[in-house]
Amino acid sequence: MRRLLRWLFQRLFSLRATHLERLRFDGPTVIMPNHVSFLDAVLLYAYLPATVCFVVNTEIAANRWVALALRFCRHVEIEPRNPYALRTVIAMVKESVPVVLFPEGRITVTGSLMKMYTGAAMVAWKTAAQIFPVILRGPEFSRFSRVQDKVRARWFPTIQLYVDSPRRLTADVTLSFRVQKEALGDQLLSLMQQALFSARREAYQGMDFYDRLLKSARLYGMGKVIARDLTRTMTYRQLLTAIQALSVKLAEVLGSESVAGVLMPNAVAHVTLLFALFRLGKTPAVFNFSTGTKNLVDCAANAGVRTVFTSRAFVERAGLAELTQRLAESYRIVYLEDLAARIGFADKLAAVWQTCLEHKGQGSPSSRIILFTSGTEGRPKGVVLSHDAILSNIDQASSLIDYTPADRMLNALPMFHSFGLMAGTLLPIFGGVELFLYPSPLHYRLVPEVVYDFNATLMLGTPTFLAGYGKRAHAYDFRSIRHILAGGEKLSAAVRELWHDKFGIRILEGYGITETGPVLALNTPLAHRSGTVGRFMPGIEWRIEPVEGIERGGNLFVRGPNLMDGYLLYERGFQPQTGWFSTGDVVAVDPAGFVQIQARLKRFAKIAGEMINLQVVEEAAAACFAGGIHAVLAVADGRKGERIILFTTAKVADRKTIREYLLAEGHSGLYAPSELVRLEKMPLLGSGKPDYMTLQRQAAQLVAENPS
Repeated sequence: MRRLLRWLFQRLFSLRATHLERLRFDGPTVIMPNHVSFLDAVLLYAYLPATVCFVVNTEIAANRWVALALRFCRHVEIEPRNPYALRTVIAMVKESVPVVLFPEGRITVTGSLMKMYTGAAMVAWKTAAQIFPVILRGPEFSRFSRVQDKVRARWFPTIQLYVDSPRRLTADVTLSFRVQKEALGDQLLSLMQQALFSARREAYQGMDFYDRLLKSARLYGMGKVIARDLTRTMTYRQLLTAIQALSVKLAEVLGSESVAGVLMPNAVAHVTLLFALFRLGKTPAVFNFSTGTKNLVDCAANAGVRTVFTSRAFVERAGLAELTQRLAESYRIVYLEDLAARIGFADKLAAVWQTCLEHKGQGSPSSRIILFTSGTEGRPKGVVLSHDAILSNIDQASSLIDYTPADRMLNALPMFHSFGLMAGTLLPIFGGVELFLYPSPLHYRLVPEVVYDFNATLMLGTPTFLAGYGKRAHAYDFRSIRHILAGGEKLSAAVRELWHDKFGIRILEGYGITETGPVLALNTPLAHRSGTVGRFMPGIEWRIEPVEGIERGGNLFVRGPNLMDGYLLYERGFQPQTGWFSTGDVVAVDPAGFVQIQARLKRFAKIAGEMINLQVVEEAAAACFAGGIHAVLAVADGRKGERIILFTTAKVADRKTIREYLLAEGHSGLYAPSELVRLEKMPLLGSGKPDYMTLQRQAAQLVAENPS
């Protein structure tokens, strides 16, 4: 029977089972698969060793078709509502009978992992059993799943069966039984998420961005609408055809040039341009048009570009004529409108034909894209990220957050922002999620209207932008939102409470940096703790090194598959990244694994021998002077070492109020600003963060005029 089933699954479903050799049953063993369809038990019966025993819910076993199938395999039925039902299973595991137990307890209705029942974790812990996480991918696209209303269901989808390495659960026996159970459940969830991430990486091995796009188009349907902006809508087929046609013209322009500058807004044309470059194996250097002329020219020189692609309409609407003129002094400027005019009818026919035939582009997983740091604390650095690094980050996020082709993503974050590129653009395109690209995150009144009209279910933004949307939106504008992700800066309690009270939405705060593609940690619906940025993503290794003068937490070092290849430094060229990477962020990790960001290491001041967290002062200013934007800097002081200056746009603000607030919160008087500077308008970066470099120059001038 097993041989017949294997033959059928391989012929009908092109099933690929990997790492079955890991299934060595030495002592107590529990096999824990994810549960995506009614086919799962049959699949596992066909491929797992004959000695395994299936644990079956009595209600499911009562089904006549299930009862018929159970005749052929060893199984035990348990009553799910009976708290003592697992005793039988524990006894079997202790006798070294390998048991198959679905930890989710039900078939997924989200297409992703659901909650883990602590009972499954307790079985493994009480028996000191080795756990084999098993991941099934593909059956959720079959007619036997419970997400047929969310995916393009078919009778015979391709199926992957992946066996992860064995693990064991541990618990601190000094804690209460309830806390132990919660901790074991969390560990089991992490094991399953890690296994899902590993399975995804193996399934997509050897692909670059363009290859992944081709696979996604065939998986979700060429006719599915995948990207739109204010003026156009594109299906996968139309997008691929446009990429084919444009890439031919780009090849004529670029010749042997390996790097190309990109100066574009959030639009379908930007996506088309990027993927056309990816198809050719070229490296896009995505420029931040809000960074200023000097910085942008430096970025172009740093990246080694000779040609910059942009749009004439964009240049006119964004008022970038002076910038492009400056660039044109050293670089060739090519407008997409001119390239589009050169694409004739024969070119379009050839593109349609090639789209039907092509299965792979000219790039590789080691192909690269260049982004640039925000320049918060210095000259922007080029961050060289491989396709494989960003795809790893997408697979990490996809192992934690549930989304399906039924979802709709609104992205107003620009693609020069790593969060806007990975989470806001590539993830939905590769995941079959219809994407609306809005050109500016600063339109605080219009963005909520677009969310409402588009019926967006997914959204992301920096806390600064989310605060603006929250204040100006109607209470019903975000009625369709399921998940909203925040990153790029610390999420304040005021913004979190605003969204919860006004819209009934819990913001999922995450943390990352451009150098890691970008996400390192993320709160999720399955694991959330306010005031933290969630737990580290699957595949991330981390360690914390103490920092003198900082009692709680330390400097975070990370490594993982989503880490950059290296930096492009001004006048120093490419500097490769190897081994552990210092994030420069001071973090603390609680016993449950949740990460709390203290501040940037450079955002500490040393005053009278004490380390002062400038982030704390900014948060105090926000609490005292609502409605304003605040930034805090430290400048040299001959008497105390450094002193604090508060810049604020609040119309009513004074040093006494913030000093009293800080003292009431238990902080020393050293946290109180020595100077308060009111600004009509806070200088901001494209990400919405304060432009600390500009403010630092103002602070230096202030100190020169008023020395301590």
